[in-house]
Amino acid sequence: MSASARRRAARLLATAIAAVAALAGAATTASAAQTDRIVSLNGDITEVIYALGYGGRLVGVDVSATYPPEASRLPKIGYQRTLSAEPILALRPTMIVGSPLAGPPAVIEQLEAIGQNVRILPEPRGLNEVGLKIRRIGKLLGGRAAARSRVLARSVQRQINNAKRRVVARKKPRVAFLYLRGTRVQQIAGAGSGGDAMISAAGGIDVGRQAGITGYRQLTPEGLVQMKPDVIVTLTAGLQSVGGVQGLLQIPGVAQTPAGRDGRILSFDDQEFLGLGPRAPRALRALIRGLGTDKR
Repeated sequence: MSASARRRAARLLATAIAAVAALAGAATTASAAQTDRIVSLNGDITEVIYALGYGGRLVGVDVSATYPPEASRLPKIGYQRTLSAEPILALRPTMIVGSPLAGPPAVIEQLEAIGQNVRILPEPRGLNEVGLKIRRIGKLLGGRAAARSRVLARSVQRQINNAKRRVVARKKPRVAFLYLRGTRVQQIAGAGSGGDAMISAAGGIDVGRQAGITGYRQLTPEGLVQMKPDVIVTLTAGLQSVGGVQGLLQIPGVAQTPAGRDGRILSFDDQEFLGLGPRAPRALRALIRGLGTDKR
């Protein structure tokens, strides 16, 4: 090849490299722009976004976003299950991210129909998929979040596995997980709930699951007494809404259970216990201690 031909080939190669670099830069810029203004539809997803260092890009969250504390200072779009499009659109988001719990479905469909960048991520199917959930969110955010999510996912999953290894095979306590919101909402959970996943991992028997309940069902005094829970687990906000432990014992049927008679009532932060996120290991360890299923 002549010197002039080599020079032409070199110029063509340089031009091609520059074009590829420009395309890569444009893709990176587009990806960054996508996550410039994020609206999170669910509190557990908000928590992971903060844990990955992208909290500064959030412009709106739902009212279930209580952790970290700075999340509560962001504009609110309503409650994750009863959203409307207008408050979300008013924040001019470049990405809307949520789980299948976000809704109603008509609102999600409306946002998609008008061209909003809506990403609905699958719910983890128990504690074994908490790491997968974190990695999915990191991949969605892109950039450094993807690498950070892999590190965080490994750490969280390792802590969960370590906690589960501390559970010993002795007599399993019977546990009822109650979801309370004052006098209007008093439910018992069963299969498929976050509470069921935590109880099973902690070495307890979920009496709701055992009774054939899937999801949540209205609490009845007769049903609860028949389930004979040794321990009642509830959420801190729910327990406060009924007047604390003494108020809980006034709910028909509760005082007549072994848990009510022995005062074995455990309460946990709502998002920490049900969120299946970075704080899941801490909640699991506390539940194991509370149930007395840990190695002594």
